Amino acid sequence: QLQLVESGGGLVQPGGSLRLSCTPSGFTLDYYNIGWFRQAPGKEREGVSCISSLGGSTNYADSVKGRFTISRDNAKNTVFLQMNSLKPEDTAIYYCAAVHGMFRLCRLEGHDMEYWGKGTPVTVSS
Repeated sequence: QLQLVESGGGLVQPGGSLRLSCTPSGFTLDYYNIGWFRQAPGKEREGVSCISSLGGSTNYADSVKGRFTISRDNAKNTVFLQMNSLKPEDTAIYYCAAVHGMFRLCRLEGHDMEYWGKGTPVTVSS
């Protein structure tokens, strides 16, 4: 069964950093667009960032531009989300998702995705 596993979440003070990892089980990420999504308590899920399968084109939500960086290491079969200058409003469950295909671009649309992880919690609080 194809699965995605997120790790790296935790509690951090405002202004701090975390690096999330997304690793698949049962497949390789080479030909998948990968996205990070988050859902805060009482709010709808939102797209945070994504990276395409071809060329590594990236996309970011306005709320995280300049603070978050997505990257993929195909040799390690892992996608990372480096989160800097974290704010309390970044507190949420972060989910990794994937869709299979040869794409030059990616979109922050959850309904595009085929596979989802179970999420990792991020709490930004002093």
